[in-house]
Amino acid sequence: MDSIGTNTAAGPGAASPAPSPVPGPVHPPVHPTLAPPLPPQAFPAAPDLVTVPTRQGLEAVDIIRRGAGLTAPGVGPVLHDGSGDTLGFLVPPGTADAWDLPGSACTQTNGRGMRFGDAVSPASDSSGWLLPPEAVGPVTDPEVLRAALGEAARLIEAADNCR
Repeated sequence: MDSIGTNTAAGPGAASPAPSPVPGPVHPPVHPTLAPPLPPQAFPAAPDLVTVPTRQGLEAVDIIRRGAGLTAPGVGPVLHDGSGDTLGFLVPPGTADAWDLPGSACTQTNGRGMRFGDAVSPASDSSGWLLPPEAVGPVTDPEVLRAALGEAARLIEAADNCR
């Protein structure tokens, strides 16, 4: 286990370091340009982040939303980056351990990169939440996301081949 805030170089007569603060809420992931806050209760543990190209991600959001409530749970929070190149789906912790879908990446975040607290605007007007946590479910089910991303890839390929 890592030690945090410990001063190991203190010699005789040195003041002992202040006790470490009580750990705060677990922070979900975010791309460095994405910094909108989440309420502390939004995530009981740090979710992982699946990133995909924007076009495929938008198709997947539509596919999941059309199927929500029928046989699958709905889509969870979705981030977009400032450049518009990728979308990030928050998924349950541990998803990165077994994620292997070509054309996407799943990052284990360990709670790094997101601020919590009162609402503030994203770091840039072009980055932030596509689907904010308060408007959708807590996270996207990885199996539902995997199926939707596969269907989205097939739809995009079919559309591109019709030209």
